Order: sequence, then C-alpha cells, then structure tokens
Amino acid sequence: MCLHSALPCPRTPRQSRRLSVCLAALALTLLTSGFARAVAGSSTETTGPSTSVSINTPMAPPAWAVLERELLRANSIACREFFQKYFDDRGYLKCVERWGGDDGPDDAIENLSDWPILHALGASDFVLEMYKKGWEGHLRQYTQAKTKQVPFARGGMYYKEFPVMFDWLHNGEGLTPFDLQGLADPNDARFQARVRRFAGFYVGDDPEAPNYDAGHKIIRSMFNGSRGPLLRKATAVDWAGDPIEVAGHFKPLHGEHNYAQMLAHFEKYNDIVGDNPMNLEATSLAFNAYALAQDPKYKNWLLEYVDAWVDRTRANHDIIPSNVGLDGVIGSGAGGKWYGGVYGWGFTVRDPATGKMSNRNNHHLAITGFGNALLLTGNHKYVDIWRKLIDAVNANGRKIDGQMMYPTMYGDDGWYAFTPRKYSNGALNVWYWSMDPRDRQWLGENGWLNFLDGKDPDYAERTFAQEFLTIRGHIVGLRADRTTPQTRLADDPLAYNPATVYALVNLMLGGLYPGHVGSPLHCRVRYFDPEKQRAGVPDDVAALVDHLNDTQTGITLVNLNPVAGHSVVVQGGAYAEHQFTNVTVNGSKRAVDAPSLTVELAPGSGARLLLTTRRYANPPSMKFPWDQTRHGTVVATSHSK
Repeated sequence: MCLHSALPCPRTPRQSRRLSVCLAALALTLLTSGFARAVAGSSTETTGPSTSVSINTPMAPPAWAVLERELLRANSIACREFFQKYFDDRGYLKCVERWGGDDGPDDAIENLSDWPILHALGASDFVLEMYKKGWEGHLRQYTQAKTKQVPFARGGMYYKEFPVMFDWLHNGEGLTPFDLQGLADPNDARFQARVRRFAGFYVGDDPEAPNYDAGHKIIRSMFNGSRGPLLRKATAVDWAGDPIEVAGHFKPLHGEHNYAQMLAHFEKYNDIVGDNPMNLEATSLAFNAYALAQDPKYKNWLLEYVDAWVDRTRANHDIIPSNVGLDGVIGSGAGGKWYGGVYGWGFTVRDPATGKMSNRNNHHLAITGFGNALLLTGNHKYVDIWRKLIDAVNANGRKIDGQMMYPTMYGDDGWYAFTPRKYSNGALNVWYWSMDPRDRQWLGENGWLNFLDGKDPDYAERTFAQEFLTIRGHIVGLRADRTTPQTRLADDPLAYNPATVYALVNLMLGGLYPGHVGSPLHCRVRYFDPEKQRAGVPDDVAALVDHLNDTQTGITLVNLNPVAGHSVVVQGGAYAEHQFTNVTVNGSKRAVDAPSLTVELAPGSGARLLLTTRRYANPPSMKFPWDQTRHGTVVATSHSK
C-alpha cells in the first residue's frame, strides 16, 4: 500500500492513471479547508515584483499536477516519521558518535539531506523546522563528541561548528543540507553568520584556519577545516577513527567485520598534503556567502581559486590533475605524479572486506567548483574546461578484443580500468549549463531529456507515480530497522531518508538534482508564495517545466483549487541569476525584463507560459523576490562576464 493512503501503489501505466484520478478526488476533498476563506472573500495585501500576469483560463487538474501536490504532502508526512524515530528532543541523532571516513559527523546530518530543498519546493513548514532542529542538535552533538586516538579531534569533532579537518568527499556530504538552507530560509540570522564564518576558513578571515595559500592559489591539504590543514601524511587511524568492537554490535556500510579491517581500508590513504581537486567543493561556502549580500571578496576568492584549477587543467593536457604540491607544482606532493594522491586518477587500493582491488578516483567532485564559477560570472570557459576533459579522456579509448573501450583511471603504466561506455562524469552538467545539443552525445538515453524534447508526454505522470513507491520503500525499511541508539552508526539511517526530490527538481524547476556533494542548486526556475512570504509553490498550485533550451523556458502552472485564487512568483534560476525578457501566455506576448514575475491564478485555472530567458544575466542572490525589491537590489541589470 502507498504511504498514508488506502490507494494501491501503481505498478503499471494503467494503474498510475487510475491512481491519478483517485488522487484528484482526494485533492479536491482536501481543498475544502480553504473554501471558507475563499467564499468570505478575504485577501492579504502583499508586496512583490511589479511584473504580473493574470491567468483565468479554466483547466481541469491534470494527473501530473495532482500527483505532484500529493507527492509534496507524502514527503512531508514521511519525513516526520523518520525524524521522530532517529532524532531526540534535542535534535541529536540517536546513534554512537564516531569520527572517520567509515562513519562520522558528516553522516549524521546527511540523514537530513534534501529536506531544505523539499521545503523550498513547497512542502510543509515542519520539514524545515525539523531540519533546523536536527542541524542545531548535530552541531552541539559533534562539538561535544571527542576522539581519543585521532589527534586533531580530541578537543571535539567540530570546532566553531565546523569539521576540524577532513576531506571534501565527506565535508561535502555533511554540508549538503546547510548549503541549500538558503533556498528555504536565507534570513535566518544564525545561518547567515555561519555562512560567513565557514567561508572565512578559506578566504583568509580566520587566522586559526590557514587553509589557503594565496601565493600558490592552493588549499594546502586534502584534510582542511576550522582548525586548518593537516600538513603530514595521514594515517589509517586519522581516517578510521578510534577503535570500535564491530562484531555483534555494528554493520559498517563498507562491509568491514572488525576494526582491523577498518584500518586496512584506509591503509594507503596517506598522500593528502597539497591541493586536491575535491577541494573545489569548498567554493560552495564562498558562493553562499556572496549570494547573501554580494560581498565581492567571496567572489574574488572563488574565481581566483577556480581559475587556478582551470590553468592547471589546461597545462595538464586538459585533464585535471589530482595532486598539486605545497609549492604549487602539479604532482609535487605525490612524487611528481600528476595522477597521484588519495582519491586521485591512480588511486586503486585493496578492499579488505572483499579482497578485491577497488578504483577510487574522485576527481569528478571538482565540477562543483566550476559550476559555482559559472553561476557567479556566466562565463562558459568553466563549462568548456570540463567538456575538454571528457574529450581528452575518451581520446584514449582503444579496441580491446574487438570492442571499443574507454579508460577511467591513469597510473604508472598509463591508462587503465577500461569500460565499454565512454567516460561521461559531469556530462549532464555540461549539457545543462551549455544547452548545446552537441553536448548530449555523451548522455545516451535519458527519459527526462526525451520529455523536454516532447517525445514522452506521459513521463511526468509516470515518474511522479513511481516516486510514491520510493517513499514507501524508505518507510518500510525504517519500520523494519531494529538498530538501537547503542547499535546504530550515524550512516545507518541514510538508506531510509524519505525525502524524495529528484523528479520534483527535474520537473518542477527544470533543474539538476544537486546530489550530496555540497553543491548549490542549478535550475531554470523557482517559485515563491507571496501570501505566506515563503519559498515554494503555494497550496493547491502545481508547476511543470516541459521545455528548455538556451533562450526559452516552457512552464505549465495550474491552480487545483476551484474556489480560491492564488498568486505565485516565478523566478529565473535558483538565485535569480536568469533574466526573463518576455512571456507568452495563450498566444499573447508581453515584455518582462526582470528576474521574476507574479502569476495570478484564478480559481481552477491554468495555462502554459513560454518565457524568453537570458541565462546567467544577474549576480546570484539568496534574497526572496520581494526582499530584492524592498532592499533596492538591482534585479534587472546584467553583470560582467
């Protein structure tokens, strides 16, 4: 059965259509709560962008719209059950606190990943409230948690509410919900203070955290954070944390059966001194700080650091190196090997749980930094650099046993780890950022892109219906979970986090799901409720982006409420970085020239809007549209590229 419903979960397109009809009836029933207000004719005077469009065209609720509204509701209900099971009244995760790459502070708060973005889509306010409670709780929990054998965390795993020093594979995971909190609640004073403090660890504001070398334009170690960089080789204990009795108590997700195997997992994780492309994830901190109030120091630092990596990549024949020494020289921190270092192009180690060799190349996480620079400047050199990287790797393909194969790793003997599929890490980002049809060559079959091409009109309905099964699966797992606070590691609940937003981001926002890497949101549009003064579509309103190209955005907006009207603000991009130049509704075209517009939806109305869009035209801002107007922000002025 579907979560919190007596309706059967859909297993076929026919069942999906039947579910949609049933949900339409359910949604109309739920609307009765708003009838009294509508009949009474009450209204709320609000401020907002001066550009507005009125839609009065009757539209019967499409199946996708009913499913979308119910999916937001089901997500909210499921998140409440998850939080009640795994978090206590203080907001602490009910688990055994540990430090390390197997299980650590990043995993604790990663359990609430996608919750801020779920709220920013239009889910219930209590989703944001629970996230904030868990965020505050985990900061206290892991500031108090201390190691015995890991030297740099003996005074607390967090210092100044931030990891003391660790790699950005894990830092990025732990900061994912925080980095997206600004989409839902940018005016929170504690959030704003932390955004600036965290960025300060890298832009040079905090003398206790000398992570960045401005002379060589490097972050000085793979291990970095609020206590600065670790400038020695890392040990297995640094990575694995304090000893723990595994058998009969815990089931580490990496598959280790004892602490000795946990140490063996990280035995070769030594070469961390110097810069690593994963450190480009740290630029999200500076991006957020800039998006708060456009302070140029954050933009300047971010572009200086990313541009240094652009130069290194070009100097290395268009392939991003995985180690830069303290002297700023490519490979000098790994014996002269550009492919060296932990998580580098040549990082293949034995997995003690299986006895097999495992390739652990994580250079692709660097794409977050290039995306941040694109958001700040609109300069497509940050797209070109990754496009050329993809081409450069695939240029080393060869025929093996008569089949064309492509490499994924590089070591002392050259390219290795060949697969039949072309290297395509970051290819979806490249296409999305460029909107160049030629960049789709690496993507293969993609249902969402087919939908945007108009080839699969039922895709949205079918995909939304499937997401109910995803939520159901998480809740079934949660209810079957027999771990206790004494036998639960911080990453154990990750599999049951019910926040399911992938399809919603694609289809409501025309955006890329940001993942768990601490990336900002890249999307074509966002929505705001001017009546409630919050982010997200208003109650009863559904949105579907059905077309994207370099200059056009197609959206259908519908008000499912047949009695009450609604206003919705449509913004260009997650951070108002895109500019609308005109809008066409029902064949009527009018000029806009603003990053947002208000759409007035009459009861039971809907229409398709075609928005001519100038992408990356404005400095990114976290401010809600009415705050940009109220505070005199220039919202229709291009920035230099």
